[in-house]
Amino acid sequence: MEVISNFKFYNRDTSWLSFNFRVLMEAANNQLPLYERIKFLAIYSSNLEEFYKVRVAYYRSLIGVENHSLDYDPKEILNSINQEVIIQRKEFNRIFEHEILPGLKENNIIFYQNEELNLEQQDFIESYFYQQVLPAIQPALLAEGNVLSFLQDNAIYLAVKLFSKKKKKKVKKKYGKPQYAIIKLPLSYLPRFTELPKDESNNHYIIMLDDIIKQNLDKLFPGFLIDSSYSIKLSRSADLQIEDEFQGNLVKKIKDSLSQRKTGDPARFVYDDMMPKSFLKILRKVFNLSKDDLVPGSRYSGMSDLFTFPNPIAPALEREKLPNLQLPELSSYSSMFEAIKKREWLLHFPYQTYDYVIRFFTQAAIDPKVQAIKTTQYRVAQNSAIVNALISAAQNGKDVTVFVEYKARFDEEVNLIFAEKMQKAGIKIIHSIPGIKVHAKVALVIRKSSNEKPLRSYAYLSTGNFNEKTAKLYADHGFFTSDEEIISDLNELFFYLEDLKYKPNFKKILVAQFNMIEKLKELIENEIENAKAGKKAYILAKMNGLEANAFIELLYRASLAGVQVDLIVRGVCRLVPNQEYSKNVRLIRIVDKYLEHARVWVFYSNGENLTYFASADWMKRNLYRRIETAIPLLNPQLKQELIDILNIQLADNTKACDIDENLTNIPKQNENGEEVRAQIDIYKYLKNRYITQPELSQPSEIQDAKVE
Repeated sequence: MEVISNFKFYNRDTSWLSFNFRVLMEAANNQLPLYERIKFLAIYSSNLEEFYKVRVAYYRSLIGVENHSLDYDPKEILNSINQEVIIQRKEFNRIFEHEILPGLKENNIIFYQNEELNLEQQDFIESYFYQQVLPAIQPALLAEGNVLSFLQDNAIYLAVKLFSKKKKKKVKKKYGKPQYAIIKLPLSYLPRFTELPKDESNNHYIIMLDDIIKQNLDKLFPGFLIDSSYSIKLSRSADLQIEDEFQGNLVKKIKDSLSQRKTGDPARFVYDDMMPKSFLKILRKVFNLSKDDLVPGSRYSGMSDLFTFPNPIAPALEREKLPNLQLPELSSYSSMFEAIKKREWLLHFPYQTYDYVIRFFTQAAIDPKVQAIKTTQYRVAQNSAIVNALISAAQNGKDVTVFVEYKARFDEEVNLIFAEKMQKAGIKIIHSIPGIKVHAKVALVIRKSSNEKPLRSYAYLSTGNFNEKTAKLYADHGFFTSDEEIISDLNELFFYLEDLKYKPNFKKILVAQFNMIEKLKELIENEIENAKAGKKAYILAKMNGLEANAFIELLYRASLAGVQVDLIVRGVCRLVPNQEYSKNVRLIRIVDKYLEHARVWVFYSNGENLTYFASADWMKRNLYRRIETAIPLLNPQLKQELIDILNIQLADNTKACDIDENLTNIPKQNENGEEVRAQIDIYKYLKNRYITQPELSQPSEIQDAKVE
């Protein structure tokens, strides 16, 4: 924990580990369906993998580099990270071994771990190995001496110790000196999990590819005696290592760096902790690993593959799926543009269907009155309906402009492919900006209007990406509007993206790099002044991360002045609660079936309840190194709707945790006997508002929005 100006701040990465442990708490929750718990184990593993490839790799790159600007010791932080991860790994293993596997067995699902198999199952494994596995793998004996072997990033291997059966002369031991080999699991071709034939008791058996290979090692190494085998996995740094983004061709540099990522520095070498030290010593030497690279694991590496764990008795043991809600009034319009012209629309995913967003783009592509489409692209779905609609629009003769952010980590290659595909279709592509990321999620459609003005524009703005796949998993807000000032601001933004020398003038929306930081500070300072004047002062902010020192200090000052502050922060949060200077701050975290991804800020402002939804977290990277947008929500009815949703989240006593001064996730208590589970209750709220009682959705029903 850091102390700055007498204020305490958590380290951002130990605070993130607290969030990931909260994910693990869901895996331990025996009130959840068994396969939902398995999913949370997969999420935890996937999160941790990315954390090592990005954050741990970053700290390790600082070791041995003289940097006087650092106010921390990277070795100390790495040590604290590894200690916490070891504790969490033990909890992961406990949940998997002592809760998940017995739970599966109670439901006649046997996860194979050396269980006795019948002849039919043994024959199945042998046949599967010869027909499917053997053609796809290439065992490699490890060379001794100065020749270093190479491990691919993220690949899972079996490390094998074996002896030649041929007795050598002048060697007292029967089989001579041990030899070592590695086998890469062919997960590009075969599933990690395979179902075996059921046994006489009608039990379902599931076996991992690892164990299929282990059972047949003698067939891979004829003439050798197999001694032992263990799972290993090397994760490499995800840093693209672009030395200078400002000189030369940035796109080419990104392409070149993507291939280098595969051979980047080690971030984590995970090995089965049952492996003897002598075996591990050999692997360290062969793969040129340092002691700091080593992270003890368990029998299986790469447990994010639990996402694909088969359920032979589905839908039993799985969560109930909530069908996406329609907005009957919006659906009644044959044209999205007529609907948006009529009024503004606020959508909430994944509770409500994402189809309206896809309709917006597909109708723009074929509408003869549409002249131009402009949008940003950060992360899109693999087979993106939106990208296909943009290509169709260009082929239909419309002027289509897309800003593609190539530097969206782990999606760089997908974005490059889509950009080339769109460019070939005639779309104007604006490439990444050196030194900065464009994280705004905005789209603009310019259309002829026969009745009013020559041109009328329609906008879609969101807290989430243009991605129909993640829209089913991430909780976000989307907004359709034809507000002229917002349209003007979006035009200003695209003028700037097309010409970085252009000086935009934003009237309504907030844009990082221009007016966002100043306005945010002004809004917080206004609450501070109101509190000092004895007026009601309140801030409610929901985000994924709160890390920027300047804004945490402002919140501390606000608390000292008497401003009531409610924070809903999913991940990184450096603000320390329960201190004298944070006693008026309530900090909660919600982890449930959907990933809380939306960013919303509310400032009481003498009863105005100034409300913004945004693409930006209060992180240094978002506020200082990205193009982000925050949109004011002025429609009283829609503002009230968004505030109602936030109030439901604040009242959650089922999936919400308070965060204390020790970064402990403390489940909120159900004090009045009424259970509130925000994600379920938000679904019910929206269903009631738009389907059961659609009259509640009319703008005239609510004249003023109040934070309760």
